[in-house]
Amino acid sequence: MRVPFVDLGEQQRSLAAELEPLLRGLLERTDWVLGADVERFEREFAGYCGAAHAIGTDCGLSALELLLRAYGIGPGDEVVTAANTFVATVLAISHAGATPVLADVDPRTYTLDPAALGRAITPRTRAVIPVHLYGQPADMDAIGALADRHGLVVIEDACQAHGARYKGERAGALGHAAAFSFYPGKNLGALGDGGIAVTSDAAVAESLRELRNYGQREKYDHVVKGFNRRLDTLQAAALRIKLRRLEQWNEQRRRNAALYDELLAGSGAVTPWTAPYAEHVWHLCVIRCPDRDTLRERLAERGIDTGIHYPVPVHLQRAYRDLGYGPGDFPVTEACAREIVSLPMYPELGADMVLGVARAVGESLARAPAAARCAS
Repeated sequence: MRVPFVDLGEQQRSLAAELEPLLRGLLERTDWVLGADVERFEREFAGYCGAAHAIGTDCGLSALELLLRAYGIGPGDEVVTAANTFVATVLAISHAGATPVLADVDPRTYTLDPAALGRAITPRTRAVIPVHLYGQPADMDAIGALADRHGLVVIEDACQAHGARYKGERAGALGHAAAFSFYPGKNLGALGDGGIAVTSDAAVAESLRELRNYGQREKYDHVVKGFNRRLDTLQAAALRIKLRRLEQWNEQRRRNAALYDELLAGSGAVTPWTAPYAEHVWHLCVIRCPDRDTLRERLAERGIDTGIHYPVPVHLQRAYRDLGYGPGDFPVTEACAREIVSLPMYPELGADMVLGVARAVGESLARAPAAARCAS
C-alpha cells in the first residue's frame, strides 16, 4: 500500500465544513492583520498551555528570537541549546545577536542532556533553550535547577510539542517562556506559516507585542525598533478551529506510536523511549538503524515514505562553522544524524498502515547483514 510520511489533505478535508465558512467570514470582515481572531486564539492557546499570555507571530523562529530580545538577551551573551535540533533554534539565538553554545543530548530521549548543559554554562551564559524534540519534553526539573543556580532564563523550544506534558504540566508553562511553530505539518498546524510565544510575565508579553508590530504601543507610537512578525488573522482563525481537535489528534498519534512500538519489538530497530516524566505527543516517530539508507530504499520500493530529522547537525552546517565545532564534538547528536529514520506519523494514519510499515521495517532489517542491524 502507499503510505505517505504525512497526509495534510486528509485533515483539511475533514475540516472543510468548518474552514469554508471561516474564509467567507474573513472575506466579508477583511480584518486580515491583527484581527479579532488573533486575540481570541492567543487567549485560547495561553489557557490551553496554562500560561497567562500568548503573542502570535509569523513563525516559530520569530517567536524564539523575539522572546530572547524581550528578555534583553543579545550581543555579548551566550545561550545554550541542544546540538540535536532544527537549525531554527540556533538561528533565533544568532538573529538576536547572542552567541549559540551547543550541548549534546541524552541518548534515549534525544533531548538536552542536563550534564552536558552544566558543562556548557559559562559566566557569559544568560539563557538556555531546551528543545522538546519530536514531541517529548526535555528533563525540565534538572534543567531548571541548573538555570536557577546560574540565574538563567529558560525558554522552551516547544515547536514540536503542542500539548505535551511534563509531570502533568503542559509544554509552554515549564520555563519562563516558550515558543511554538504552526508550520502546516506540526501537531497544530496552520494553513500556511505561523508561530506563537507564551509567557506568564506581563512585561515580557508587552514587549513581545511591541516587537512583533513595528515597535508600536499604539498606532504610530514606536517605542522600540521593532519588526513585522505578526500572525495573520486567517491563520489564527483556522488555528482556533484546529485547537479544538488537538487533544483528539494527539491521542491518535499516541495510539499509533504504541502500535509501532508493539509491532517493532524484536525487529532489531531501536524504537523511541518515552521518559517516565513525559506525556509524548509524537510529532515524529523515529527509529535508529546504522544502515539507514538501505532501509529507506527498501521502504520506498514498497510505497512507504520516510524522513530524516536531521541529516546534518547544526554544528557541522557551513553556516555555523564560525562556532568552531567539528566532527566528534557531540557524539550522540552525530549518531542520531547518521541513524535516525522518521516513520509515517499523523492522526489519520490507520492501524492497517502502521501494520504495513512495521512489517516492511521488520522484513527489511531481517535481510540486513548481522553487522548492519540496529543495536539497542
